[in-house]
Amino acid sequence: QVQLVESGGGLVPPGGSLRLSCVVSGFPISNYVMYWYRQAPGKERELVARISNTGGSTNYADSVKGRFTIFRDNAKNSVYLQMNSLKPEDTAVYYCQAFVYWGQGTQVTVSS
Repeated sequence: QVQLVESGGGLVPPGGSLRLSCVVSGFPISNYVMYWYRQAPGKERELVARISNTGGSTNYADSVKGRFTIFRDNAKNSVYLQMNSLKPEDTAVYYCQAFVYWGQGTQVTVSS
């Protein structure tokens, strides 16, 4: 059974940091590009970051460049999103995605 389980979300003040994790079971992620998306209330889901199957290539939305870092550990079948200098506009549910599979999401709230 394929599962993508995100964790690490929470409430953080502006300027704070969080690290999201996505643990995958049911297939080896080493063959797949991995993605982090987010969806804020009333908005469409947007791509935040992607990472190639080997981790050698990454891409980011302009809104998070320089603040977020995506990385992966294929041995642990996991992908991560390090988020620094968080802003209130980063508030959203964050999802990891691979191939046709999605996680259930983890809530990130940036507020003082």
